[in-house]
Amino acid sequence: MRKKPEANPLSNSPPEGERATVPSPSGGGLGRGSVLALRVRAMQYLARREHSRAELHAKLLPHVHEGEDLDAVLDELEKRGWLSDERAATQLVHAKRSRFGMQRITHELRQKGIAEELITAVLPALKDSELEAAREVWKKKFGTAPQDEKERAKQVRFLQSRGFSLDVVFKVLRLDD
Repeated sequence: MRKKPEANPLSNSPPEGERATVPSPSGGGLGRGSVLALRVRAMQYLARREHSRAELHAKLLPHVHEGEDLDAVLDELEKRGWLSDERAATQLVHAKRSRFGMQRITHELRQKGIAEELITAVLPALKDSELEAAREVWKKKFGTAPQDEKERAKQVRFLQSRGFSLDVVFKVLRLDD
């Protein structure tokens, strides 16, 4: 049987095999320190990428303790310009535009809690680039025109699953003759 090592009374480190405990910066209370922790967590999320207010609310909700006001933290972030649904929508559209169609991007914007008026404002730019994006996606995946009905159906299903409308899919595959 292995003997447990003795703690060195002159050392600040714990005995081998035991973890050191670090006191929390908030002092363990639920006052200002925990709200600060909530704000820090929000800032960490926002440092990685833009989030909509609804998305950030959902991510922070499990970390809210009794007596904390999540909405006040989110209001402060919006007031300082660090949280913006408009920027979140723009970033998502920019990231997804080359691989997905308008329907898929619109669906993702709604899932992230972006307001309908912001989605409506983004749609014209998506509509303009949708045909070109569909052609690029199709070219990368297939590159050649379908030889039979089975292949044609496969290509139509693929482009539809990427969120492109049937009109755009038919134009890409030249089925609208």
